[in-house]
Amino acid sequence: QVQLIESGGGLVQAGGSLRLSCAASGRTFSNYDMGWFRQAPGKEREFVAAISWAGRRTSYADSVKGRFTISRDNAKNTVYLQMNSLKPEDTALYYCATARDSLTPNVRRRQNDYNYWGQGTQVTVSS
Repeated sequence: QVQLIESGGGLVQAGGSLRLSCAASGRTFSNYDMGWFRQAPGKEREFVAAISWAGRRTSYADSVKGRFTISRDNAKNTVYLQMNSLKPEDTALYYCATARDSLTPNVRRRQNDYNYWGQGTQVTVSS
């Protein structure tokens, strides 16, 4: 059974930083793209960032490009999201997810390409 457990969320002032972690188990972690998504109150869940199965390719939403960095440690079965220069509009529940298909040539950005999700970790940025 695949499990994804996020951690690292919290309350931070605008301009601050947080580092989210997502620990995975139940499948060969290094074979699958990993993604971070977020959902703000009253809004649909949206793509934030993704990293390819080997960690060589990344993709970001325009709203976080230059501020957020996704990385992974396949030896620890963990994916990270370093968030700098946080803004109040970054406030959301952040989810990590693992892709449906293994060893894909391109980084997956669509939610439908992910079939296992964590429970989410709350990030709140105060102004």
